[in-house]
Amino acid sequence: MGKNRELKEAKVLEIKEKLEKAQGVIFAKYQGLTVEEDTQLRKNLREAGVEYKVYKNTLTTLAAKEIGVEGLDAILEGPVSVALGYEDPTAPARILNDFAKDHKKLELKGGIVQGEIFDEVKVKQLASIPPREVLIAKLLGSFKAPVSNLAYLLNAIKEKKESEEA
Repeated sequence: MGKNRELKEAKVLEIKEKLEKAQGVIFAKYQGLTVEEDTQLRKNLREAGVEYKVYKNTLTTLAAKEIGVEGLDAILEGPVSVALGYEDPTAPARILNDFAKDHKKLELKGGIVQGEIFDEVKVKQLASIPPREVLIAKLLGSFKAPVSNLAYLLNAIKEKKESEEA
């Protein structure tokens, strides 16, 4: 077996493992970004725990097929980068979408979220979902509000009774 083939098989295995491990995978067309813009994008993604890579489309397609994901041919056309979110499936979409608002050269192409293929429209919808921490904080806030209101009510009743007794 040729050395080139061994390298490609190793790369397909690497991509396959990353796709299996990632909860959210977003593909974006990055052609036209300056080095400074690309560096800033990579920094933003790294800070959010998102891995950002550029792989050959054919190798990515092969790796995806090995994990049972088909239909990426339209998404993987031309120079395409991959953002892999391992903890938060919405993080890659959110960061790439926010960056694309100011940098028109970056174009969201689609993705794979928890085994399901997302087109560009679904990726943009996914990007609008707040981070997990924000959702948890909102949920806890909604739990806390009725308890706080009850405490204020009980305190008001107590103060009223005390003022009546005095």
